[in-house]
Amino acid sequence: MPEFESGRDEMPSRQSRRQSLAQGLQSHRLAIATTLIVFVVGAGAYLLLPSLLRGPTRAQMPPVRERANFLIKQGERINIPPGSQLRNKLVIGAVAEKEIRRKLVLPAVVEADPRRTVKVLSPVAGQVVNVAVQVGARVAQGDVLAVIESGDLAQAFADQDKARAAQKLAKQTLDRLLGLEKTRAIPVKDREQAQSDFAQAEAELERAERRLRAMGVSPDQKAGSHLPLKALAAGSVIDLQLAPGAYINDITIPVMTIANLETVWVTGNVAEKDSALVVKGESAEVVFTAYPREVFKGQLFFVSDVLDPDTRRTKVRIAFPNPDTRLKPNMFAIATLLAPKQSMTVIPTTALVLRDETDQVFVEVAPWTFEARSVRVEFLQGDEAAIEGSLKVGDRIVARGGVLLND
Repeated sequence: MPEFESGRDEMPSRQSRRQSLAQGLQSHRLAIATTLIVFVVGAGAYLLLPSLLRGPTRAQMPPVRERANFLIKQGERINIPPGSQLRNKLVIGAVAEKEIRRKLVLPAVVEADPRRTVKVLSPVAGQVVNVAVQVGARVAQGDVLAVIESGDLAQAFADQDKARAAQKLAKQTLDRLLGLEKTRAIPVKDREQAQSDFAQAEAELERAERRLRAMGVSPDQKAGSHLPLKALAAGSVIDLQLAPGAYINDITIPVMTIANLETVWVTGNVAEKDSALVVKGESAEVVFTAYPREVFKGQLFFVSDVLDPDTRRTKVRIAFPNPDTRLKPNMFAIATLLAPKQSMTVIPTTALVLRDETDQVFVEVAPWTFEARSVRVEFLQGDEAAIEGSLKVGDRIVARGGVLLND
């Protein structure tokens, strides 16, 4: 009985050993399989790595023959071989010489003609009682512009009255002495003294009357202290420095400006480098900001002999008749000056290729062989460029598509 029980206890321990052995074997097989997988992946990566580093395969690259035939660079020259697609993309043209009338486009402004402009000064000091005009108003010669109350005017009338009284007395004295001289009742020297006094009295009266005329009043009008300031010329008031109640102390300072605008100037400034291109009498076209659809044609009638030291520009003027006063001082305009004709070397603007801030042109030195040459652009006009450089008239150049040759 005891032996039977002992045998039954050993059976579970055998089974557990068998299970442990099976599990160990399974773990060992799994480790071997993992190791094989890692080895295979590593070997594949090792074999593929050089090809990945080398880039696309030869089959994936464009044919060597096609790339080589696109263009061939030999030193400074570029050759386009037969069959290259570039031959269909380049346009070849010749350098030409043309008579060009260069256009200078300048900002300009309308100004009143100084020869037709009057600075109005008050002939007397005093207080402004009334101002009859405003800026922009048109006036005729003799129109009253303002009224000034002045003690100087009252003094001038008083001086005239005194001179008249003295002249009248001197005349009476002279007449009386002339009558007495006939009877030889007086000496000759008394008559001569009376004549001298009369002459001085007349001169003083003339001086007093001229002073009144200079003030703009008639010597025959009634005396007073109110002076009407009148326009000395017809025109438009373009500047006004008066207001009712103001006091005029300095009679040398203009109180307003009147300009005759029947003729106006359009003034522009030409840069120093273009000063040689402007000539008196050449044609000019002006477009005003107020009339953008209208072109005013005129001639350059003034070119300054002096260069402005601050702006380094030359002042030029164009005169325009202005009977209806459409053109007003201080209007902005764009003036186009036509310079005298010049023979210049020209190329299409599309032939210019910029490289390292230098304009270049590709010149054909042999059939479909090109060389880059630097040029200096004088100016651009339309689709043409006037140049100076190593090009001659007749040279064949890449007129369009040169950027394809520029590396």
